Amino acid sequence: MILLGILAASGAGVTPGVAGYFAGGSSSSTVVDKFAFPSDTRTTLGTGLSSGAEGVVGFSNSGTAGYVAGVGVSATVNKFEYPSDTRTTLATGTSYTPSYASSMSNSGVAGYVVTGFDPATSSQVTTVNKFAFPADTRTTLGTGVSAARDGLAGFSNSGVAGYAAGGRAGGSDVATVDKFAFPGDARTTLGTGLTSTIRYPGGMANSGVAGYVGGGQTPSNTDRVDKFAFPSDTKSTLGTGLSSTRILLSGMANSGVAGYFGGGVSSSTVDKFEFPSETRTTLGTGLSVARHGVAGFADEGL
Repeated sequence: MILLGILAASGAGVTPGVAGYFAGGSSSSTVVDKFAFPSDTRTTLGTGLSSGAEGVVGFSNSGTAGYVAGVGVSATVNKFEYPSDTRTTLATGTSYTPSYASSMSNSGVAGYVVTGFDPATSSQVTTVNKFAFPADTRTTLGTGVSAARDGLAGFSNSGVAGYAAGGRAGGSDVATVDKFAFPGDARTTLGTGLTSTIRYPGGMANSGVAGYVGGGQTPSNTDRVDKFAFPSDTKSTLGTGLSSTRILLSGMANSGVAGYFGGGVSSSTVDKFEFPSETRTTLGTGLSVARHGVAGFADEGL
């Protein structure tokens, strides 16, 4: 909500990324769009999600597989092997139904599905499920998020920490950013949260450098992109935001190269932010179908 989600290491000599994905979304879409790095050429997988759903969330074990949780508004987790994109379904899914949740990835170690709204209980939860790589064994963290909420964004500094930002707690939007230190998963809350309370933004990261939270509702729709510099977590706001105001979008990234925000209500747009300049362009070819509540994840080839 890696969500988005979501990514790996940056800097000189990094292995080039392979592709980013936007999966599922509104109208119970099963579509999975794939954007090949660095050309950003889009194809659509022949085999999509096993069932459609809005509000799904993605995470990735770069070089191995990408995952989409909340498939079919259920505990189902689909797994897409890299580079073939062959889809399987995990024998053990999430411990709850994660709708409008977020995600974090510690590539090579574990992926996380973070809080959200559980339709089975009609309530927001504090739960954080952890899937250990490569076995995909699921556990639940003893400490979840600081307050039950949904409609939040996730991003990761792989090998260091994952973050859960913003969302709706009860009926109120929040600016809170929770941080989970890898590998112990100890949770703290940043002293400086988002610029304002916000729900339904997207998240992505240039791992080792900064994480980004873009778009959302504040309560009006926004194009703002907040940046959290690693490792200090100092917050700033980009001078150039998204190409349009939108909500219910998702993010993914090719760390060291570029980050992407895709989809949103009635939108097929994919905005690209070059690293480290953060110059924004909009891809000539966006999503194959305009949709919101999509899952984002990426194979950064690491």
